[in-house]
Amino acid sequence: MIQARPGALNAIFGRRVNMIRNLDKEKRLMKEPNLTRRQREIYRFLLEHEDRFDHPPSLNELCEMLGLSSRGSMHKQITALIQAGLVKPMNHLHRGIRLRHRSENVDSLPFMGYIAAGEPIEAIENPEPIEIPPTLRTPHPCYVLQVRGDSMIDDGILNGDYVIVEQRSLIHDHEIVVALIHGQNATLKRIERRADKTILYPANPSMQPMEYQPDEVTVQGVLVGQMRRYF
Repeated sequence: MIQARPGALNAIFGRRVNMIRNLDKEKRLMKEPNLTRRQREIYRFLLEHEDRFDHPPSLNELCEMLGLSSRGSMHKQITALIQAGLVKPMNHLHRGIRLRHRSENVDSLPFMGYIAAGEPIEAIENPEPIEIPPTLRTPHPCYVLQVRGDSMIDDGILNGDYVIVEQRSLIHDHEIVVALIHGQNATLKRIERRADKTILYPANPSMQPMEYQPDEVTVQGVLVGQMRRYF
């Protein structure tokens, strides 16, 4: 019987582990046929070097590693990888680019900006992906807004909360909806539709319902989930 030294066994085992990892990474790459050539190159680089990074690389560091000069172009490619569910959203935090593994129990939805839970304010469209637990959404198209204001506090919706909204216009009275007023300003309120008017109800005893003509209010979606930070 030939006995291998412990160091040699570790080296053989390490090579086999790396081979298995590389095969798994190749399978992951082959499952992404909708990526452009550049996106596949960036994704392949992140896959192959994930275990070698001292820390997740920033956009500037990734540009330097790949010999690219345009940070804006890199941001566009990383955004596409986030939307494909391959890279974790940065959620406005100053952290590096991290791969999202298939086993992670998260979902990604577009963060569309801010919604008033007080006086109506202009909606800000900024579809940057944000991670949410999949149990907070429905199977239908959804998006995320951050609440500003305190008019819905009696319904447990506080200033700074994130709300998950299912994009639909078919609603029931007294659901909490994203209402677009005069085609410009968005607000989060309970809704009641009558033949001659639409009423938007706050959930704050210090505020009064708002009444509009039916054609002055368009429903952009219905509240289906909510998240809150405690820091």
